[in-house]
Amino acid sequence: MGWYRAADLLLSRLDAEDAHGLAIRSLKSGLVPRDRRPDPPALAVQVWGRSLPNPIGLAAGFDKNAEVPDALLGLGFGLVEIGSVTPRPQEGNPRPRLFRLPEDRGVINRMGFPGHGLDAALPRLRARPRQGFVGVNVGANKDSTDRAADYVTCAAALAPFADYLVCNVSSPNTPGLRNLQGRAQLADLLKRMQDAIAAKPVPLLVKIAPDATDDDLDDIVAVCRDLRMDGIIVGNTTLSRPASLRAARRGETGGLSGAPLTALSTEVLRKTALRVERQFPLVGCGGVGSGADAYAKIRAGATLVQLYSMLVYEGPPLVRRIKDELAGLLARDCFASVADAVGADL
Repeated sequence: MGWYRAADLLLSRLDAEDAHGLAIRSLKSGLVPRDRRPDPPALAVQVWGRSLPNPIGLAAGFDKNAEVPDALLGLGFGLVEIGSVTPRPQEGNPRPRLFRLPEDRGVINRMGFPGHGLDAALPRLRARPRQGFVGVNVGANKDSTDRAADYVTCAAALAPFADYLVCNVSSPNTPGLRNLQGRAQLADLLKRMQDAIAAKPVPLLVKIAPDATDDDLDDIVAVCRDLRMDGIIVGNTTLSRPASLRAARRGETGGLSGAPLTALSTEVLRKTALRVERQFPLVGCGGVGSGADAYAKIRAGATLVQLYSMLVYEGPPLVRRIKDELAGLLARDCFASVADAVGADL
């Protein structure tokens, strides 16, 4: 743990985005220790015809350009999601655009899908050995005149090298993007993506906003059920601002994540699960910083759980701690497996 404490101290003193860049370089160099402990058998999950050692995943946003997916799997994640990948490179929004809220254990970002684009991510994914479970999150360029075509382009190109694909229509930092969550727009977009990957079908999920209203959820779930989608990720960052926020940067524009999002995202997950009625798996994302948080998502209907922002405060040891705590909670409540606990609170 000494290595991690020293690294955390260094990273916490850097600008948030510079710290992220240094973390990527450290993973590339092999400096970050791997988690070699086997996972408790109770954590194994079966999803989309695959066996995963545990349900804890890294959400999109950390490895935007598919630079270190295998190093991230080595930290103990059961799955890693890269992206968002857009067809063309783009700078994203002006810096500063990533802000820590340490008093609240939260993060605000207004990144705006910065990335190296499809031509950078594709050869990296093509070259890596197909091991572990790596998903690819795709998005649209900010200046695109046909955003649906951007999703289709990325999906068709990346499907042969992805274990699953995610249609990200929920980032709050690309103007107008969330409009694609409307019933007609979403149905058209997802059907086009399904058609684009028909020759190389992989699980296709849609990532939605935790700010979705009950009417929004009715529409989104109806579309996904009609199209026999493979899953929904609930959810992205929130535009809401709890009154409890204390950090100086709480008023920054962008999406809020981390601990302040935990309760909201879990409640929207529960509402989604009630509408889905186990027709396909759900992924719970938002504010996961403990085994109890992950367990709450699972009991609310999630088969898999993703995290990202809480790594800012806890570092890689968080992954092992969540898994150990989750295994203990399953045993306490006499669940032999994660699957047995999925939706227990519904």
